[in-house]
Amino acid sequence: MGASHHHHPAGGHSAHSATGNLKLAFFLNLGFTLIEFIGGILTNSTAILADAIHDLGDSFALGQAWYFESLSRKGRTNTYTYGYRRFTLLGALLSALLLLLSSLFILSEALPRLLEPEAAHPQGMLLLALLGIVVNGLAMLRLSRSEGANIRVVALHLLEDVLGWVAILIVAVVLMFWDLPFLDPLLAILITLYILVNVIKQLKQLLPVFLQASPASVDLDELEKQLLSVDQVASVHHLHLWSLDGEQQVLSAHLVTAEALDATAYETLKKRLREVIDGYPVQHSTLEIEWPEEICRLEVAEAVTRSSPRSH
Repeated sequence: MGASHHHHPAGGHSAHSATGNLKLAFFLNLGFTLIEFIGGILTNSTAILADAIHDLGDSFALGQAWYFESLSRKGRTNTYTYGYRRFTLLGALLSALLLLLSSLFILSEALPRLLEPEAAHPQGMLLLALLGIVVNGLAMLRLSRSEGANIRVVALHLLEDVLGWVAILIVAVVLMFWDLPFLDPLLAILITLYILVNVIKQLKQLLPVFLQASPASVDLDELEKQLLSVDQVASVHHLHLWSLDGEQQVLSAHLVTAEALDATAYETLKKRLREVIDGYPVQHSTLEIEWPEEICRLEVAEAVTRSSPRSH
């Protein structure tokens, strides 16, 4: 006997608007990233190339967010019964790996230049920095007016880009007046180390979700206590909680009642259990309710598995 409970994300105009904003930010970012790579080569600036790598990572993140924002509206299919939200993890992992490899390449370019500096072209750096502040600033303002946690995170990334360009602007101005060529590779190394720290943080957040760890946002012991505090619930077992994508949580549990219940008492129990689960950030929940004398099918299956001889 089971009870399922699902929350569905709201759709409509705001979702369409969010997708449109992501699409605009993606093309702005990608177009400007190409300008940065060309500008970095022309100005002989490793700092601009490092920032281009940062923007390339942002472009990839925006592209996959735009794609999966559109894809997630398709909902569930027979192949992907939870829908497509978990695909965002794959996008985030590919994004992290792309940044990791690109950052190592920039370090391999910048470190030798720190020891044997090459002159960069500060006037070109200055023009690119001003353009970077304007482009990223406009994209950030557009996105900051959108709803949704993901969009706000992207807006913060764009703020980081603006600050990165301000740093390049300062270095360009200094190079116009003083012959300090080591400043360019030094800034490139600082930008790259900043990227690498964020990549490591991202991987540390992604891996537990991939491995179906219980999300830190939910205290599983407290949830079990809350379920046990409901009238007629005698025990809880096979309690599982994992995250689809770091935001949407999935819960399943077996609950044994104190006595066999009639239809009215059973409905009351389901309602109270739903109230408990509604207090947690859980979007998909499935509860199996068992009577006291009922043998749990999963425990039987586990006992059979333990007792069967291992095949060699």
